[in-house]
Amino acid sequence: MPHLFLASSASAVRGITARRMFVVPPLTGEKIWRILCSVTFWRIIRKRSTEDFSGVPYNMTLLNCLLSAWYGLPFVSPNNILVSTINGTGSVIEAIYVVIFLIFAVDRRARLRMLGLLSIVASIFTTVVLVSLLALHGNARKVFCGLAATIFSICMYASPLSIMRLVIKTKSVEFMPFLLSLAVFLCGTSWFIYGLLGRDPFIIIPNGCGSFLGLVQLILYFIYRKNKGPAAPAGKGEAAAAADVEDAKKVAAAVELADATTKKAAADTVVGDSKIVTSQV
Repeated sequence: MPHLFLASSASAVRGITARRMFVVPPLTGEKIWRILCSVTFWRIIRKRSTEDFSGVPYNMTLLNCLLSAWYGLPFVSPNNILVSTINGTGSVIEAIYVVIFLIFAVDRRARLRMLGLLSIVASIFTTVVLVSLLALHGNARKVFCGLAATIFSICMYASPLSIMRLVIKTKSVEFMPFLLSLAVFLCGTSWFIYGLLGRDPFIIIPNGCGSFLGLVQLILYFIYRKNKGPAAPAGKGEAAAAADVEDAKKVAAAVELADATTKKAAADTVVGDSKIVTSQV
């Protein structure tokens, strides 16, 4: 296997055409995506809580990176070494994100959900690797791995749909940052162009969907961009303020009552002591 990998790697590097190398700069959209994801995780680390952020997109992105990196290997899909190297790096970064999400999960239920998703990711990737190595060869291996990567790439891009639904429901973009939505659009578009120039349907289809969904996220952001927090029903703020005033009054009354009780107890004690002294005299 090592000699097969080295030989096919050299052939793959020579086989990358000038057209596809020209698209390497736009692939920085992938790097931008990783960097902007880190902004979200700095917030999670700073607040020591995942809040309402969903862990599904990060698990799906990890699976997508693993499958895409496998698909790009020379003995699976020749002339796609860039796909393998970029997604291999992405796999490491996404694994770190998942670990951070597990550490700062908002509760035990969220942590167990993340662990369950992570076990599914590991099972799917292991199955694809074993089947492609032990049961398939040549073009059949490429088609099988390409289909797997395509399906889960679409799932990755579709995973923020739950957040988009939350945005529409709350009319707030607090948990759908603009820069992250922009990165999704740039990443999907850059890979889409790369696939077009290489005429690779397994890259064109999922990233075309990703580019479209990224555009939808941007449109939603611009519709609700003025709302940075969950929309509150009319009059809720006044009601909350009134409740706070009432609570303050109750606390003050309780303090006064406790003070009066203490003074009365002290006075009773003094009177009692006086009676005892008088009787002794």
